[in-house]
Amino acid sequence: MNKWVNEFAIGEEGKIVKVVAEGKIKRRLFDMGVTPGASIVLKKVAPLGDPIEVTLRGYELTLRKDEAKCIYAEVIK
Repeated sequence: MNKWVNEFAIGEEGKIVKVVAEGKIKRRLFDMGVTPGASIVLKKVAPLGDPIEVTLRGYELTLRKDEAKCIYAEVIK
């Protein structure tokens, strides 16, 4: 099953399929290691839902909700 990272439940893990963004946002995500094929796990969500914390390539990364909406992933578990 595929879905956007902002729709993940806490603890859900996936493999990034594609990044749907343009310009500076896409470049920023790629610079942070958000690339197709990378594993991503949702760890925490702030009380109001923004930002979210994910584990990616062995480190913790905090993303804004609108950045997470650009990341499409295949759910693993």
